[in-house]
Amino acid sequence: MLTDERYSLILTILKEKGIAKTQDLMNALNCSESTIRRDLEYLDKIGKLKRIHGGAKRMYHLHEELSNQEKSLKNIQEKTLIGKYAASLIEKNDCIFLDAGTTTLAMIDFIDNGDITIVTNGILHASLLADRNIQSVLIGGKIKASTKAIVGATSLSQLKDYRFSKAFIGINGIDVEFGCTTPDPEEAAIKSLILKQSALTFALADETKWNKVNFVKVCNIEDVTIISNEIKDSNHLFREKTTILEAKE
Repeated sequence: MLTDERYSLILTILKEKGIAKTQDLMNALNCSESTIRRDLEYLDKIGKLKRIHGGAKRMYHLHEELSNQEKSLKNIQEKTLIGKYAASLIEKNDCIFLDAGTTTLAMIDFIDNGDITIVTNGILHASLLADRNIQSVLIGGKIKASTKAIVGATSLSQLKDYRFSKAFIGINGIDVEFGCTTPDPEEAAIKSLILKQSALTFALADETKWNKVNFVKVCNIEDVTIISNEIKDSNHLFREKTTILEAKE
């Protein structure tokens, strides 16, 4: 096996498992301990992994949050596909929480059931819902300028009084080891509370969110039903830990 092939396989194993023992890598790559040690030493030196006693662990980088305007220009087709699928899950008499975010925003054009109530912390969401004459509530609180989300103590206090049949939240990163994460602690607090207040919670995430880690953990991946446009074969561990609804045309 070529050196570059070994490097690729080692990093793939760490991507899936988070941590790997030297012996397990030897078995997987069918090579000697000295070869694995040299490979780990090199990959550690260039910042691809972290060597630990008896093996290695995956390195990850925290991802910065884009503004709402920047997000709206990315993966438009995928978000539309996910939004359409998610909207089809809404039923008559549902009480819905619709999280701020561009993927949840894509749901609104496809909501065709008028006998529902939607609570949202998204300013843009509330405006579009009002345009479509959908009964909705915009919670109060502090406005986060970059994402047009309402957050803070006031919004948390108000949401504690509500119960939802379904909730649709946005997630910035999904990772087997670190779960569902988002960059902002105040937005994470909203999402975490919603998990407790809703009978069913769906996390909307296009394929670019997989194997990414952000600053604040919202929940474990088994705590939500993930709606995604694509799951790569290398991410089979996600399938074992949660229910994946692959949105299709």
